Amino acid sequence: MAHRERFAECTPAAGGVTAVLARMRDLAGSWPARDGVAVFNRVYLSVTEEVGRHVDDGGFPDAGTAVTLDVRFAERYLTAVGTCSPDYSPPACWRPLLQYRRHPGVRPLQFALAGINAHIGHDLALAVVDTCRALGCEPADVEDEFDRVGDLLVSLEERIREDLMPGPDLLQIADPLTHLLGAWTLERARDGAWAAARALWALRGFPDVTEDFTRRLDTSVGLVGRMLLTPLPD
Repeated sequence: MAHRERFAECTPAAGGVTAVLARMRDLAGSWPARDGVAVFNRVYLSVTEEVGRHVDDGGFPDAGTAVTLDVRFAERYLTAVGTCSPDYSPPACWRPLLQYRRHPGVRPLQFALAGINAHIGHDLALAVVDTCRALGCEPADVEDEFDRVGDLLVSLEERIREDLMPGPDLLQIADPLTHLLGAWTLERARDGAWAAARALWALRGFPDVTEDFTRRLDTSVGLVGRMLLTPLPD
């Protein structure tokens, strides 16, 4: 427990989640509703609001660590989609969604899942490392908060599928969307993110290897995102 008390001295205030929510809402107001990034932003906003409620209600044993992880996690998304500088190149994992965000052949559910894929598959692993560096701890020390935030993300995926899934009369077994949905799950992506975070932490003393590992992770997640955004016929 002593290490938890030491971490709490370094954690951001709960207002960190409030600031993240404000930035997400600002972005939402600047995009058309059908925009692919806006579709993901809406569902991510809802789960971040849920994290904020859990913090306020004492739903995290270590609220400071949970807030740190949530804010570091969200900041990677906000930087990727909200940076307008011509010199900035977003991570490869986000490029498919940014490139296809207005494609008429991509369905809202695809946009949402592609955003989740980028954010969980790439950003979450790096956010765990960011959190450990900020708090001076090991990945094992944030595993409880990782799992609790992950459980909220799983509920997000369920909500997305309920809200954006075509009706049973439209979603036939031969529908290409059915095959795309069956090829990816958040649970597997979350497990992969935790494994990647532990590997990155173990490699932190080897900058060249860490950079190569991170680049390959980014590229592979981007490839999955591009597949999820395959334009489909009506």
